[in-house]
Amino acid sequence: MKRGKRYKELAKLIDKNRLYHLDEATDLLKQTANAKFDETIDLATRLGVDPRQADQNIRGTVSLPHGTGTSKRVIVFTTGEDRIQEAKEAGADVVGSEDLVERIQGGWMEFEAAVATPDMMRIISRLGRILGPAGLMPNPRSGTVTEDIGRTISEIKAGRIEYRFERSAPIIHVPVGKASFEKEQIKENISTFMGEIIRVRPASARGRYVRSVAVSTTMGPGIKLEPQQFG
Repeated sequence: MKRGKRYKELAKLIDKNRLYHLDEATDLLKQTANAKFDETIDLATRLGVDPRQADQNIRGTVSLPHGTGTSKRVIVFTTGEDRIQEAKEAGADVVGSEDLVERIQGGWMEFEAAVATPDMMRIISRLGRILGPAGLMPNPRSGTVTEDIGRTISEIKAGRIEYRFERSAPIIHVPVGKASFEKEQIKENISTFMGEIIRVRPASARGRYVRSVAVSTTMGPGIKLEPQQFG
């Protein structure tokens, strides 16, 4: 991959052979985030597990204390006047049932999260091939199939993120904030996410669990973190 002059200059600030402590890495993130927009901070974690094993296919949600810096558009599949009202009051951008399914089948995808009540799973199963590959299919394991739609919507709007493995490797990519965040906010978001990853370690996992951790801004070079600092 060809890199521009800006990227090459920023890369000089980082020792590729070094594993950084979170405090140092956060300083470097702030230094390398000099694009003309508020860059997203991304965290990539490689785990020593086998995603092909059902009990090691890690997936879930976690609420970051300072959010991601981006307000997600949330749609809700549900019926009934009370539940529709609850969804709207919690901040849902679009609420529907069969009509919403048909809208998505027609190509509309202007949302970043989808929530559904359990009774809707029968009709939204038709969207599996559309929402599945995009990581937007409501799922009980991720807490997006629930009767408590008001709380779920509020948490997503406030900064709850879903994490799951990539298709081809035991690597999890998540956004953990914006470059404009204060240093302590970035550190707390990263620490919270890594604490969650440690918490959900499968009992069957053997050997070193957290193999590698790297953080970067949208347009900046990756910074490797010392995995052992997270436990």
